[in-house]
Amino acid sequence: MYRVKNLYESHKETLGLELIIDEGLSTSIPVPEVHRPGLSLSGYLKSHAGKRILIFGKVELNYLKDLTPELRVERLKAILSFPTPAVIIARGYKAPKELIDLCKINKVALFCSSMTTMDLMNKMTLLLTEEFSPHKTVHGTLVEVFGVGVLIQGDSSIGKSETALGLVERGHRLIADDAVKVKRKEGNYLEGSCAPITKHHMEIRGIGIINIAHLYGAVCVRDSKSIDIVVQLEAWDDNHFYDRLGVDEKQINILGLDLPFHVLPVKPGRDVVLLLETIALNHRLKQMGYHSAKDFQIRFNETVKQSKSKK
Repeated sequence: MYRVKNLYESHKETLGLELIIDEGLSTSIPVPEVHRPGLSLSGYLKSHAGKRILIFGKVELNYLKDLTPELRVERLKAILSFPTPAVIIARGYKAPKELIDLCKINKVALFCSSMTTMDLMNKMTLLLTEEFSPHKTVHGTLVEVFGVGVLIQGDSSIGKSETALGLVERGHRLIADDAVKVKRKEGNYLEGSCAPITKHHMEIRGIGIINIAHLYGAVCVRDSKSIDIVVQLEAWDDNHFYDRLGVDEKQINILGLDLPFHVLPVKPGRDVVLLLETIALNHRLKQMGYHSAKDFQIRFNETVKQSKSKK
């Protein structure tokens, strides 16, 4: 549950927030939206949206100044009768005394921001949308290979971290090891990142915890990356049939989005690092409109057709 306190502690510097009334900091923010009271200050409340953070700008404050003290209290009281997580005064203006008193009575957190009204609304909308984005933590290792975000998954001790270490040694980048925080961004792509405590670190059995940034340099790490493909490492099974053409593309669903999915069997003698590089490069080719397997199948079918026609 995202609360007013979380917003203030995480983004007070970004939003230029100054706390005026601290009551109501524990109130939850139900929707990632902000609202200017506007017409609601005239007494017309049918269009007033509750559950949203209210932002008072220059226009609203000037309008309130033109009202009598009694009418000012009446209009503000009507607005705050709706569920309101917090109220923010933009442009660094001083909050009206009536608004301060009503916020205390209704236990609504009151802030003042140094930002202009429109900048504050735009920034808050972006931040709240980010905070409310669907997210989950998945087991695996996220690396950037030739600009492609590759999420490596598989059973414990299958070699995910060792594979990622081999990729880092060849100049690729580590984003997260063991636990990857996945967030759906703007509704159409996934971004993976790492928990702050394990940032830039890896666990290698037999060695322990190592810091990739210190060992290989800052160029071999990054804080976040879009997840473009998922590769599942599994122990080689002689009784299992593995795709040898790659025409049929598998997908895996994470947070409602389908991602290309590859099963990569592991056994002694297979260069898993090289194979992951190949998968990443092949993915880039597909993004550019060239599908090696489908192109081969078309040429093979044409060859067979021509061969039959000659008989």
